[in-house]
Amino acid sequence: MNLLRKILFPFAILYGLVTAIRNFLFDKGILKSYAFDLPIIAVGNLSVGGTGKTPQIEYLIRLLSTKYRVATLSRGYKRKSEGFVLADANVNAEILGDEPFQFFQKFPNIQVAVDANRKNGIEQLLSKNPKPEVILLDDAYQHRKVKAGFYILLTAYGDIYADDFMLPTGNLRESRSGAQRADVVVVTKCPPGLSGAEQLLIKNKLKLAENQQLYFSYIAYDDCIYSENNKIELSEIKEEQKLLLAGIAKPEPFFSYLKNTNDVCLTFPDHHHFSENDIQEIIIKAQESIIITTEKDYVRLKGSLPEEQLFYLPIQSSFLSGANQFDKTIKKYVGASTGNS
Repeated sequence: MNLLRKILFPFAILYGLVTAIRNFLFDKGILKSYAFDLPIIAVGNLSVGGTGKTPQIEYLIRLLSTKYRVATLSRGYKRKSEGFVLADANVNAEILGDEPFQFFQKFPNIQVAVDANRKNGIEQLLSKNPKPEVILLDDAYQHRKVKAGFYILLTAYGDIYADDFMLPTGNLRESRSGAQRADVVVVTKCPPGLSGAEQLLIKNKLKLAENQQLYFSYIAYDDCIYSENNKIELSEIKEEQKLLLAGIAKPEPFFSYLKNTNDVCLTFPDHHHFSENDIQEIIIKAQESIIITTEKDYVRLKGSLPEEQLFYLPIQSSFLSGANQFDKTIKKYVGASTGNS
């Protein structure tokens, strides 16, 4: 694969040129960006997949939804529906997409919508009554037809964009210079004990502007696993034989956190739609043992596997330091934009 990526280097140069021209046209106003009269926060990355957008969106929901009417707007990757869909009692993960459906199930007090056309999605949300006061755009950093008021750029520790290259040689969707649009950059999935010296090395490598804020976050795992009607403390089943199942971009930390020597690990592609054959394989390999999966996979597997066996492990995004400053920055932007600061 590495050899193939090197062979495709000329295509990476061409792809980089195309994205650079596109960004130039938006920057100069030749291609139109649409702004809206409410606070819109875009969360995204420069690379493909695996930077922790879902826990970051959930962090923002928790931060803002007690004071404001919050809506999330996602593309709904790999959903089996088209156009604008606003979540209600009739949707499922296939209609909405796994991550938006997860938002919908966890946060019943917010609006959750999907639309590949973010401009149309925002217009549809604003036509509802009551309309949202804040919109969180999920994975919309490159969606420049909408001009968000605030941009949060995520880059994963150990895979930061400053060390990467354009697709298909690397994993970047656009040039590293795209980071200049960010108001805040968050280095995600850091080791909880990441030293100040290491943070400084990364900061120097990213070379952010003076007006850009930099934060470091890590994935905090829950102490319990959950099923539809039950929860179990991890300490109770840590040494038991389990089947661990993940269909996410980078499942290694999930497996490492839970795995003991007797466990069986099953990996599926990111956003995988589980077939009947997949379900049978999982049941056979699990036998009578507990099945632990990610929260994102759980919303797609729920109802297809025995309820008493299927559990998920929740995660949250936590900051190594500076959480209060991050919260204050977000609240200041939203408050100033709504007149409720």
